[in-house]
Amino acid sequence: MRLSTPLSALLGLASPIVQAPMAGGPSSQELVAACSAAGVLGSFGFAYTQPEEMKKQSAWVRAKTDRPFGINLFTFAAPGQIDARAQRGALDAVAGYYKELGLPAPEPVNAPYAPDLEAQLDAIAEIRPRVFTVHLNDLNQNRIKAFQSLNVLVGGSATCVAEAQHLEKLGFDFVIAQGGEAGGHRGSYLRDPYQSLTGTLALVRLVARAVKLPVVAAGGIMDGAGIAASLALGAQLAQLGTAFVPCPESGAAQVHKDLLLKATEDTTRVTEKFSGKPARGLSNRFMTEMAGKQAPQLAFPAQNSVTGKLRQASAKAGKPDFIALWSGQAAPLSRALPAAELIAKLEAETIESIQKLKGMLHET
Repeated sequence: MRLSTPLSALLGLASPIVQAPMAGGPSSQELVAACSAAGVLGSFGFAYTQPEEMKKQSAWVRAKTDRPFGINLFTFAAPGQIDARAQRGALDAVAGYYKELGLPAPEPVNAPYAPDLEAQLDAIAEIRPRVFTVHLNDLNQNRIKAFQSLNVLVGGSATCVAEAQHLEKLGFDFVIAQGGEAGGHRGSYLRDPYQSLTGTLALVRLVARAVKLPVVAAGGIMDGAGIAASLALGAQLAQLGTAFVPCPESGAAQVHKDLLLKATEDTTRVTEKFSGKPARGLSNRFMTEMAGKQAPQLAFPAQNSVTGKLRQASAKAGKPDFIALWSGQAAPLSRALPAAELIAKLEAETIESIQKLKGMLHET
């Protein structure tokens, strides 16, 4: 499908900004509603959310604003039941941490390790968000066409040109170019994720030249200058995730928000130890020690189930040691502002950056 109208116009957005759908706590219904009401695209990260809860939260947002919002799912192939004996190494690797937090010893986890994807997709068809995006894999062409027939725009993540071209062939409406700086899970599925860490600026430009689909830039964008740069390179929208985590409407743990605001340089690293797939976050004790141990892990998302209670207990105790502190590399640019106020600043900064560039061109 080729869109003849810019994405921002199709969505009626006041600003070329998308609030990234970070799965789990940060992507709260309050944050989605606040962002959409402020004129950008608020987005749910429903990767681990059951269909009925997806419907409930979507209805809540619609009761707060009539503005469009988006939903994102992880469209991965979930593993079947993993034999308890095969889990022993992964469980032993975290047992000491469980004990440290006063938790019972970790037990083997059982499938299903995530909500049923087909049921989630059926829920999307019922909810009919204006935008639906996928991460970690593509989407069946029949599903793509079905969503488009419901007036749902369908987008997918690409961490390399090959993935962007693949999405175009399948009939996606737009592509999200996820640069290596991005926080959270790497969206790679056609290439080794560690060989798909091209920076956002380079990736956006390469993808914009390689496909005719509209491009959304994602990764390391925290202010108006980053948004302006993305637009200059050919993106139609800029997707910001880490920038919205410190907002009071975000559901992220307070210790996560505090650490983002204290960041003074890039202290992120990519780890598979929390979930079983590579994801970028602020470096903490768990990441460092697990990497040093070269501890075994289960396939995604079974590993996520193994560390789930550990992460929850750590957050409840206000300790950052065992939390998945997902963050992009530009964390030091974080600001603790209400979503609407942050969006207003981003808009002003974008305009200012564009005007400065125009002034520089006139001077030469």
